[in-house]
Amino acid sequence: VAEPRSKRPRVTLPACPAHRPLPASRLRQSFPAAVEEGLCGVTSAMLELAYCLQALGEYFDQSHVALPNVSKFFLHQALEERKSAEALMKYQQERGGHYCSKIIQKPSCEYAVGLMKALEVAMVQWKTMIRYLEELYALSIENADPHSASTIKKQFIRPKMRKVKLMGDLLTNARRLDCSQDGRNSLGDYFMDRLQKEFRTGPEPESAQPCSPCQPLQHCPGAAEALKRPRREAPQHSNGIGPIYAAIHCTTSLPQGRDGAGAKEKQGREGL
Repeated sequence: VAEPRSKRPRVTLPACPAHRPLPASRLRQSFPAAVEEGLCGVTSAMLELAYCLQALGEYFDQSHVALPNVSKFFLHQALEERKSAEALMKYQQERGGHYCSKIIQKPSCEYAVGLMKALEVAMVQWKTMIRYLEELYALSIENADPHSASTIKKQFIRPKMRKVKLMGDLLTNARRLDCSQDGRNSLGDYFMDRLQKEFRTGPEPESAQPCSPCQPLQHCPGAAEALKRPRREAPQHSNGIGPIYAAIHCTTSLPQGRDGAGAKEKQGREGL
């Protein structure tokens, strides 16, 4: 029979032993001190993970490595981990707690001089982070804090599990292409950088906004003027099958081409 989860020793949770709750916080309600200490420690672990991923991204951007897409991938993952740490800090503030600053340790990824080693390091780091969050989730359940438990499970554990699945797929493809493990660039590294979808598809720039939906005809100036005009009978087809029905189009935002094709199309629609 397995030992109950509540009795297992929690030696992996990076709790903050020097953490002290704010004595004059008016927002604090049903927020155990043990959970706050665990949140503070896990936040520091997330910042260390972001530092490690950033170091990997900077390494693959060097001139003797020259894997720009892999570098962008790791830098983007580092940014996401930093945002997750900031979300944990924000959650602590909303519950009436606080985050005490700590010294962020130097990332231990100097030996990851190849693509295979870098992916394995990231895989191990995310698995460790999931273990921390699972321990924190169990600690919240033990201390009768269901709100923290639900937040940790939905907003932090599930995204990390998707990251582990992604790294597993990347490692499988890297083994198939026989990527380098000792820092010597190989053809498999080039194929992974150029052909792997997750590496080629980077984050969209902030300036790229999706196309806005077409506004209603009543709010469109060109269509409003066309609606006020008297209706005309549409001409018949040459074979006498039926009339040609002209649609009302917006004529104010019609693109203008270099050869004047847009202007001719605009005049033709106005003639209808």
